[in-house]
Amino acid sequence: MSEAMAHKRPVLLNTLIYGFIVLWVILAAVPFLWTVWGSFKVEADFFSRESWWNAIFGTTTIRQTGEAFTGAGYYGAWVIRDFWRAALNTVIVTISVTAISLTLGTLGGYALARSGRNYAFWILIAALVFRAMPHITLVSGYLLPFFQLNIWGVLPTSIIVLVAINQPFTLWMLHSFFLSIPKDLDESAMVDGCTRFQAFRMVIIPVMWPGVVTTALFSFLLGYNDFAVTAMLLSADNQTMVPKISSFLGSIQETGNVMYAVAAVVSATVPLFILVLFFQRQIVSGLTAGAVKG
Repeated sequence: MSEAMAHKRPVLLNTLIYGFIVLWVILAAVPFLWTVWGSFKVEADFFSRESWWNAIFGTTTIRQTGEAFTGAGYYGAWVIRDFWRAALNTVIVTISVTAISLTLGTLGGYALARSGRNYAFWILIAALVFRAMPHITLVSGYLLPFFQLNIWGVLPTSIIVLVAINQPFTLWMLHSFFLSIPKDLDESAMVDGCTRFQAFRMVIIPVMWPGVVTTALFSFLLGYNDFAVTAMLLSADNQTMVPKISSFLGSIQETGNVMYAVAAVVSATVPLFILVLFFQRQIVSGLTAGAVKG
């Protein structure tokens, strides 16, 4: 049907549509591809003021290293500046935030979706207000008690705060998915002998699995890309990748630090591309499933 409709459209309109798509892909892809390419050059080439062709052909890179490409930026970031430690901290934070947020979000979202009480609505409104608040204002409120309890600077502190910030989002999103699932499924399972929790675990969760994957991905991205929380609540030794990259740029007077940051940016971005490509079907089906109420 879509192909038939495409043939019915005027040639000029088709040309404009495909031209816009190609332009959009170029505008979206070129900055990242340029950064990937430049991460294998020396700073004098990638940030050359003489000509941007130096970044393509690597004139200074060849003169300094003997080859057109160099992995000095990656070696400096991962080995000299211990970016591997920041990557490990990021994995710990993101997995913890995602697991805790999903556990609390699925239980809370299911309870609110199946509750007939008026307080369920007001809980969701309170969660929405909390979610709308700027993250930086929430973080500042945590600083004093964390200092007093002597727990500032370690990973659990940032995990607690990120879960608190992310929980309203997971509640709202999973609540909408649970509303799209008929209550008859719960009741049928309980008639067959299941408890409420067994019906939730064995019947409801498999049905709304795309929604769980979608919510998990957004929760993962929150912990992965966060800067405000992790920069303020983590010490230099426990930094995650985003504040670590910022620390590279904070001392650009040192030779090579800029290229360390460029290599670190590429290293931090590539896993996100792989993650989205791997879960693209679940993401699309999850987003569309949450928009249709059964």
